[in-house]
Amino acid sequence: MTDNATAGVPMRWVGPLRISGNVATTETHVPLATYESPLWPSVGRGAKVSRLCERGIVATLVDERMTRSVLVEAADAQTALTAARTIDARIGELREVVRTCSRFAELIGIRHEINANLLFIRFEFSTGDASGHNMATLASDVLLGHLLKTVPGISYGSISGNYCTDKKATAINGILGRGKNVVTELLVPRDVVEGVLHTTAAAIVELNIRKNMLGTLLAGGIRSANAHFANMLLGFYLATGQDAANIVEGSQGVVMAEDRDADLYFACTLPNLIVGSVGNGKGLDFVESNLTRLGCRAERAPGENARRLAVLAAATVLCGELSLLAAQTNPGELMRAHVQLERDHQTAKAGV
Repeated sequence: MTDNATAGVPMRWVGPLRISGNVATTETHVPLATYESPLWPSVGRGAKVSRLCERGIVATLVDERMTRSVLVEAADAQTALTAARTIDARIGELREVVRTCSRFAELIGIRHEINANLLFIRFEFSTGDASGHNMATLASDVLLGHLLKTVPGISYGSISGNYCTDKKATAINGILGRGKNVVTELLVPRDVVEGVLHTTAAAIVELNIRKNMLGTLLAGGIRSANAHFANMLLGFYLATGQDAANIVEGSQGVVMAEDRDADLYFACTLPNLIVGSVGNGKGLDFVESNLTRLGCRAERAPGENARRLAVLAAATVLCGELSLLAAQTNPGELMRAHVQLERDHQTAKAGV
């Protein structure tokens, strides 16, 4: 056996999902690579609901930025504060420095935090169609070198100060944003709630409050109130060549549900969707094929394919989240579905 063997994960296309909003208006199937076979029909049920709603899932891209924090050391807090103010005042100059090392990275913001004599500097970049990890790190490395040469009183601490924050569950990403910030909304008519989801708007609203919000609060969740965003994100990320570890921060998000005269308003906010249509992981044939089928390898302005990919990922999350919460309003439905679907999957695999 070679050390370079490939790990195969079962993948299926589900849908189509109906989507509208400020990035894309389309109906498309989406790929999910997962060992959890009940995820496919569950997301499929949510997709069916989207097609029965006039506007489908309305996906709004709110913001986008990739971040990298560097750490520098000063003699004391006052020196660190002086350095921070100097850096903030020179953002125009620093933008020009970034342009010397990248065609697509643009410095769009700087944040800082001082702890004792340590200065944490959080650079924020736009990165075109790439998720931007490496692009942001390269630009930050160049910026750090420039600052060490031109700002008095500071010395090197680290190229990464964990104030980014990369692949860790923290509050700062939800507050300031990292990756694509996408809000998805769906207004489901009463007859669809009852006929397809087999529940009521009132039952889903109550479960969302008690489970997603109160349950997560009691568990000590960080910037999060959802049932299983991570399931759909991991399946979508593996199928489209993303860095799967980014589901750590990507799965931080909030579900909102309202009973509107027995119609259901259902929304998922995902402030940390880190996706790219180019870059590492995209060279595999199946990834290229999947991105092409999703319409994310088309000739568009830089950044537009990645934005399309982000709203498709977010819409997929909503489909799976809605379906699971609906199932959990009915005693025993979730377990019965899992047992039956997994048994059917194993039977089909055995060729029985």
